[in-house]
Amino acid sequence: MDRTKPIIEIRGLHKSYRRGDIFIPVLENINFDIAYGEFLALMGPSGSGKSTLLNLIAGIDKPDKGTILVEGIDITKLSESELAHWRASNVGFIFQFYNLIPVLTALENVELPLLLTNLTKKERREHAAYALRIVNLDDRMHHYPSQLSGGQQQRVAIARAFVTDPTILVADEPTGDLDRVSAEEVLELMCRLNQELRKTIIMVTHDPRAAKKARIIRHLEKGVMNAAVQTNY
Repeated sequence: MDRTKPIIEIRGLHKSYRRGDIFIPVLENINFDIAYGEFLALMGPSGSGKSTLLNLIAGIDKPDKGTILVEGIDITKLSESELAHWRASNVGFIFQFYNLIPVLTALENVELPLLLTNLTKKERREHAAYALRIVNLDDRMHHYPSQLSGGQQQRVAIARAFVTDPTILVADEPTGDLDRVSAEEVLELMCRLNQELRKTIIMVTHDPRAAKKARIIRHLEKGVMNAAVQTNY
């Protein structure tokens, strides 16, 4: 693994959606790299294509044209089954609304992605418990989502996202459903994952305060990407 090269290389990316007989362009000729250990914020107005771009990078969707290389693998060329396997091994997802399973405890929610691995039950529990300790929720392991605050639920979701040690973490409006104090706690946690564990993070946000926590900010406007802005974080 050569960490002097970009972890993600995007070239000539185009994406449109069909509405009746009309094709609506969403992304047009997107070209940029993401370095190993980067914390990138994608900003732009509603409909600018930022969530679409995030989904393409995460292998949830496929472009009309262009290439997306992640550690040298062009994920646009993978079949659906290959993509599913690649996502399970390489991508951790953080959503706005947590997506926790209500009938499972925090520990069981974090353990879920590990069911796809070859770890034993004991090893899965140990990994999940360790992830919850990192997000400072080791005293809430056996609580259900309904017994946790919004900020705590999002921290469980973050633990679930990185418990498999993925190549990249993708976050779609991770603070959008949180109050300011909880949002700040979640953002500081993401900064720790980036700085201490060297996780590559790509975050979509409409909040300038959240974006300033990233190292690089890129703006999308009508499907076109503007130049990168370096933050002072």
